[in-house]
Amino acid sequence: HVQLVESGGGSVQAGGSLRLSCAASGYININNYMAWFRQAPGKERVGVAAIYNDGGGESYYADSVKGRFTISQDNAENTVYLQMNNLRTDGTGMYYCALRRSQYCSPEPHDYPDWGQGTQVTVS
Repeated sequence: HVQLVESGGGSVQAGGSLRLSCAASGYININNYMAWFRQAPGKERVGVAAIYNDGGGESYYADSVKGRFTISQDNAENTVYLQMNNLRTDGTGMYYCALRRSQYCSPEPHDYPDWGQGTQVTVS
């Protein structure tokens, strides 16, 4: 069983930055995708960024965050980060970390069986 714990959320003005962290514990092997999803109030959960934990760190981003967000990982600490710069008001929402035990990335929430409890980001 895997436990994912997010942290780093908060309130920030538009144009500001936040860095989210996701600490994973339990059985974590290689060949997994770790991803960040955002759920705005009243809206569906959508993929923001994902990274492959094979050491190469192949990553994917939603078009809306390219050039502003950076996903990274510390495999020794089983932690994934999401650096969010130049935040916009549409970045408001609950941010969730998720794990997919596959070598293939997916932007779909239903492809990720393991989730954290989320961390709130508010951009005003």
